Amino acid sequence: MKRKYLLPFLLIIQIIILKIIAFYPEWIERYYSNLVYSQIAAFSRIIFGKISFSIGDCLYILLILLIAKWFWNKRKSWKLHWKTNVLHIFSFLSVFYFSFHLLWGLNYYRMPLFEKMNIKREYSDADLYDFTKKIIAKANAIQIQITKNKNLKVVYPYSHEETFQKDLNGYQNLSKSYAYFGYQNSSIKKSLISLPLTYMGFGGYLNPFTNEAQVNDLMPKYNLPTTSCHEMAHQMGYASESECNFIGFLASVNNEDLYFQYSGYSFALRYCLNNWYLKNEKIYQRLLQTVHHGIIANYKESEIFWRKYETPIEKGFHAFYDRYLKINQQKEGMDSYSKFVDLLVNFYKNKNL
Repeated sequence: MKRKYLLPFLLIIQIIILKIIAFYPEWIERYYSNLVYSQIAAFSRIIFGKISFSIGDCLYILLILLIAKWFWNKRKSWKLHWKTNVLHIFSFLSVFYFSFHLLWGLNYYRMPLFEKMNIKREYSDADLYDFTKKIIAKANAIQIQITKNKNLKVVYPYSHEETFQKDLNGYQNLSKSYAYFGYQNSSIKKSLISLPLTYMGFGGYLNPFTNEAQVNDLMPKYNLPTTSCHEMAHQMGYASESECNFIGFLASVNNEDLYFQYSGYSFALRYCLNNWYLKNEKIYQRLLQTVHHGIIANYKESEIFWRKYETPIEKGFHAFYDRYLKINQQKEGMDSYSKFVDLLVNFYKNKNL
């Protein structure tokens, strides 16, 4: 086989291998997620965590510029050398695809958290209703404890850097009960591309090549603890968005700081209320009336912020990301974010909030 065909051919082989790997989640959990990946992640976070700005963002910006330059240079010769150019593209994709899965992406094929934590998948509407009432009571109690007035929204007092440091407290407490949620070697940063992230409708992302957790520093700050804890869960090798929402919630509410607890409970409450809005609007309205106006004010703060940046770009990117998630073992696509309510309801069936 000629060398120019080798990398494109290996791309096909990689896709076939991943189709097979999907049938062996226990193997991925044991030998990749908890062995190979844990070493890669620790090394990356030790190296890049010491740098104050996002290396991953810089790499993405540089990569976009280099790709744009390559296409510009090839624009005149494209028709004549289209076959060679297409092979170059697939060769690049082959290397990119391999690097992505080696450094992080194989975590999409690990054992589901439902199985790892022995959490049931099914629950009734009555279970969801009881849980929603409990989480309303908890969110209301923390909101009034912070503001002393049920009508006032919570104003988050910490900087991003202070938040990233305080995140560790929640994970330390959580790991006392669940050792596999232990987190070391912090590498959490404000994203250099926060404005583009906002237009795309995202609060953060994990760079799989540098293992840096990136947080959108423009969004309302009361969401910051749960968002940063969500991205830290991705760093720990959990790829599912619903699982990272669940882990981020647990890390937030296990934090000793009330603002972190409020971020977690208000975050989960919003998802529960959205579920009821889709299921039964009468029950949704009944539950909503019991939520403190200060919490509703925080929700409106978020809604107003994200609405300012709504564009067709966001819808297009969400459609792309929805397809990306479905390809990578998350059949619900973007809806997988809200699936963490399933984990919450069943996890807390026999536990107090």
